[in-house]
Amino acid sequence: MGIKLKIAISIVLIIAILTGLTVSYFLFSDIESKETKEIKKNCNVEIERFMGRKIFIIRPKNENISQKKILYFHGGSYIAEMSNNHWNFIEQLVLDTGMTVIIPDYPLAPKYTYKDVFKMVKPLYKEILEEVKSNDLILMGDSAGGGLSLALIEEMAKENYELPEKTILISPWLDAKLENPQIEKVQKLDKELNKDTLKIAGIAYAGGEENLNNFLVSPIEGNLSKLKNLIIFTGSNDILTPDMYKLQEKGKKENVEIKINEYQGAGHIWLITKKAEESIIKKGYDDLLEEIKK
Repeated sequence: MGIKLKIAISIVLIIAILTGLTVSYFLFSDIESKETKEIKKNCNVEIERFMGRKIFIIRPKNENISQKKILYFHGGSYIAEMSNNHWNFIEQLVLDTGMTVIIPDYPLAPKYTYKDVFKMVKPLYKEILEEVKSNDLILMGDSAGGGLSLALIEEMAKENYELPEKTILISPWLDAKLENPQIEKVQKLDKELNKDTLKIAGIAYAGGEENLNNFLVSPIEGNLSKLKNLIIFTGSNDILTPDMYKLQEKGKKENVEIKINEYQGAGHIWLITKKAEESIIKKGYDDLLEEIKK
């Protein structure tokens, strides 16, 4: 967990204790992501506006641009913008795949809730489908963005929209309730996430504890039966990993195969933060590229 994210969660926690989540909702101004200088040097960066929010469109500078596109939702516990690690990862992804990456700068908690997020991302997804064939579209997300990605395709499947050719989740946050008893065992190994502070962020995103069971907040509660080509990358030292296997078991009951690539000794979003042994980072990233290019 980055320093900015830790500070953000701490602020949410303090305000929640002192004033309550309802008041804290009004205390936060809009937070927007800003691209780094490095990615602008090495990639073509366009910024469009959609429903008042930024949409970053990142392309290779050379002419060998793939027709495939990646719709990417960044993590940050639903309360933090894209970090430098995210931008570095996206830059590497664009250069190594030749694909265009579309990154919505979705509204963040605690000022906004999941309802505001889906008011933006649902029509955006529909608009993207008008321009990109579904078999040329890959959906990706990390951490909270991974949970958002899964919730989005569950919602679109419910409305019988075409789904991406594949969905790739990196350390996804699947259950904002964080009730899986296996979490306590992994917490001793996780150096990035803390269950108690993460739950505060989840409640803020949900707009209250009463909404934590909504599949748009906790996509592990959603219907998986129409999903396809769902691939997860995770580490053994991530408190969110137990819920990924719970999701996999649920998928089996709904005749949906969910592939999990777990890496021993790796923590939360290690593919992005690069906080793991070099061999694990390389293996994970090579495997990720292979899944993307299949």
